[in-house]
Amino acid sequence: MLHCVAAYAEAGVTDQKIVLGQSAAFSGPAAQLGIQLYAGAKAYFDQVNSQGGVFGRKIEIQKLDDKYEADLAAANTKTLVEGGEVFALFGYVGTPTSNAALPIFTQAKVPFFAPFTGAQTLREPFNRYIFNIRGSYFDETEHLVDRLVNIGVKHIAVFYQNDAYGKTGLAGVERALGKRNMQTTDTATVERNSTEVAKAVSKLLPKRPDAIIQISAYASCSAYIKEMRKAGYTGQFYNVSFVGSQALADALGKDGPGVVISQVVPFPWHEAAPIVAEYTKVMHKAGIHDLNFSSLEGFIDAKVFVEGLKRAGRGLTRERLIAALETINTSNYDTGGFDVNFSPTSHNGSKFVDMTVITKDAKFHN
Repeated sequence: MLHCVAAYAEAGVTDQKIVLGQSAAFSGPAAQLGIQLYAGAKAYFDQVNSQGGVFGRKIEIQKLDDKYEADLAAANTKTLVEGGEVFALFGYVGTPTSNAALPIFTQAKVPFFAPFTGAQTLREPFNRYIFNIRGSYFDETEHLVDRLVNIGVKHIAVFYQNDAYGKTGLAGVERALGKRNMQTTDTATVERNSTEVAKAVSKLLPKRPDAIIQISAYASCSAYIKEMRKAGYTGQFYNVSFVGSQALADALGKDGPGVVISQVVPFPWHEAAPIVAEYTKVMHKAGIHDLNFSSLEGFIDAKVFVEGLKRAGRGLTRERLIAALETINTSNYDTGGFDVNFSPTSHNGSKFVDMTVITKDAKFHN
């Protein structure tokens, strides 16, 4: 009988469970990104498991901490993939980390589902093992630049993380400005996982840009905003969603109000959207009352993944999962107010972008 099970089951799949692997930041300056994304996904998976799982299989996440460092992410991916205990990879956090994993999971033909990044490298060229839920950084930066230009802002600078993530975001801003025959006023960088922003302050402050678009994580962005404000800068700060909205608002405190962040999921406190109402109910049931954009993203990621598992059927394989996910689109699946469209030629599920502003007490409005 055991021999029979092994004949159809993939690595990470038994009659009782499906094991997913996740490498993300669970410690260090970007820790809240991994912690929050995981919390939302786990809450959804636990809800599914409490109702018997998918075809009797419970979903587990085997998570490893990469501290948002590429070399650790590569090592973690090898551990997860080569150990043979993981069916798919889920919810990686970041561009450099996902890029480091890319050749490993591609060669092993392991699905890489819903990375928390908008990087073009995970979208072009097409890779059949990658499924993106969130919109791209090009989608977000186009939205931000469009908003700024429409309100008459002409002098736009960019503060970016000096790695693949930051450079993708910068390219997105330059692309959006170029379409409008504009260019950046200037740029300044910060190293990944660093809050050393003095050089970046001295570089951009004399230029007095009307707005600064930030492409980094919450620790460095909050440090930069605080130092620029201290130095007398009165312009506006705009961020892409990867910054970690709640973590940024918490870190900024009194310097938070007025800071703008683009979002790739709905507003987590508008329960008129069915997906948000469901998320709120499930998170509360899990004992989690601090709702935020990152955990909502993890929740949506988990929900769409479970839909793929259901469509793949009882004889679950990686190839069946890929084929099943490719059938999900708005004509046959409703997440509850958040459109997801996959096909055999596109694994980029959403182009949704919204805009939010930090208000007092580390809250948001949109």
